[in-house]
This record gives sequence, structure tokens and C-alpha cells, in this order.
Amino acid sequence: MQLNQHGFTLLETLIAMALSSIVLLGAGRLFPVLQRAVLQQYQKETLQESLWQLAFSVGKQLQRAGYCHGKCQGNGLALRKGGECVLLQWDSNSNGRWEPSGHSEAEQTGFRLNNNTLEAMRGATSCEGSGWEKISDPATMVIQKFSVTQMARHSLPPLLVIELAAAFRKGETPVSLRHIVAGYNL
Repeated sequence: MQLNQHGFTLLETLIAMALSSIVLLGAGRLFPVLQRAVLQQYQKETLQESLWQLAFSVGKQLQRAGYCHGKCQGNGLALRKGGECVLLQWDSNSNGRWEPSGHSEAEQTGFRLNNNTLEAMRGATSCEGSGWEKISDPATMVIQKFSVTQMARHSLPPLLVIELAAAFRKGETPVSLRHIVAGYNL
């Protein structure tokens, strides 16, 4: 019994190779673009996550501002420089008074934007001076905006709005966020 077997002709093989080459060239050009887009999205998500961590950290302190287990003197919250510097105090040891700035357990905290970096200082009574610690990493992000605003509400605690914007490098489009907390003790 004899079978008729036919293979591909030379012309069919050449056409198949040409079409395969076109598809592979297209995929070769698409792959680096796709890889760059995935990397940029990952960087944006990482930056956004870092900003949220900063916002939650500042927000937690703002929620505590003004707490006193007794009779404390002064304001629990001061917004300076258009909200780019925040000074707050709260009775962390619940002894009924706010320990002053020079005390070993000073109960004042400050946050400020300085040279595209978010800084914090325990015992801060002013937005100026040295001794502030960087709480954002200038090697990984450039903070372009930090502000806190207070919104009064009728017969309810005020709302404190934290706005942050940052980019990986100067000149890039920033990632922005807005976090709102209630100032229960203000």
C-alpha cells in the first residue's frame, strides 16, 4: 500500500518563515516597551505606598493632638507656614500636663517640609532650627507638597486634611494623596 505524502513546498516554507519573522520582530519591539511600562507602574505604586505610610504616621499624631488627662496649658495644635509646618502636643504619659520641650519626655512633636524632605522633631516648639530628623528618604522620593489644613465643623471635632505630593525626581509628574483625620481632642 502506497501513501501519497506531500510536504511543504519551498514557496510555502518561505512564506511561513517571512510571517514568523514579522511576528517576532513585532514582539521584539513590544517587549521593551511593555517592560518599561510595568517598571514605571511598579515605581508609582511603591511611591504611593510610601506616601500613604507617611500620611498615616502624621495622621495618627494629629488625632492625638490636644489630648490631656487633666489641665494642660496652651494649644494642642499649631499650623504654621501655610500648613507646611505642624506643631502639636499631647499628654502621652497621661499625667495631666504637657511636658515642656527641654524635658526628657517632651510631649511636643513637629512635622515640616524642608528642602523637598518631610522632617519630624520631638520637643519641637518652632518650625525653625536644627535637630529635625528626615522621615522621608530623599534618595527615593522628592516631596513636592506637604500641608495640613483644619476644617471646622459645627458641634463636631474639626477635620485635619493632610495633603502630600511626591515624585522620584524633580520635574516628574508627582503622585498626590489626601488623608483626612478627625481632631478629637481639639
